[in-house]
Amino acid sequence: MSPLASSPPPLRAHGAGGFTLLELVIAIAILSILVVMAVPVVQLEIQRQKESELRQDLREMRNAIDAYKHATDDGRIPRKTDAKDAKGRTIYFLRRIPRDPFNPDPALDAAQTWGKRSYESPPDAPAEGDDVFDVYSLAPGTGINGVPYRQW
Repeated sequence: MSPLASSPPPLRAHGAGGFTLLELVIAIAILSILVVMAVPVVQLEIQRQKESELRQDLREMRNAIDAYKHATDDGRIPRKTDAKDAKGRTIYFLRRIPRDPFNPDPALDAAQTWGKRSYESPPDAPAEGDDVFDVYSLAPGTGINGVPYRQW
C-alpha cells in the first residue's frame, strides 16, 4: 500500500451511529428548561386574553344599559314595563348576555356569572334591585393591572 492511501475509519465499539446517553440527557435538559421558561409566558397570555374579553363584555353590557336608560329618559320606553317600540315590538339592547370569562362554573347561566348594581344599594355593597345601572365581575382574582376584577 502506498503511504497516501488512507485506512478505513475505525468502527465504533458499541455499534453504528446514534446518540450517546449523555447527548440525549443534555438535549432533554435543554428542552425542559425551555418549556419551564415558556409556561409562565403562556399563562400570562391566557390571562391577558381573558381580561381583554372581560373588558369588552363589560363595555358591551354597560352600553346596552345606557341605551336602555336613554330610551326611557326620552320616553320611547315606558318605565317598569318591557321595552317596546311604537309598533309594540320588543326592543333588544343586547343580542345575548356574555359569560364572565373568569367564571369557572359551566353550569351557571351567563346572566348568573355577573353581579348587578342597583340604585337601591350602597356603593360599597352592591346588590341587585329594580333599577340596575351597572354590572361587575364576580371573579375573585386581581387583574394584571393590580385592580380586583370586581372593581372593573
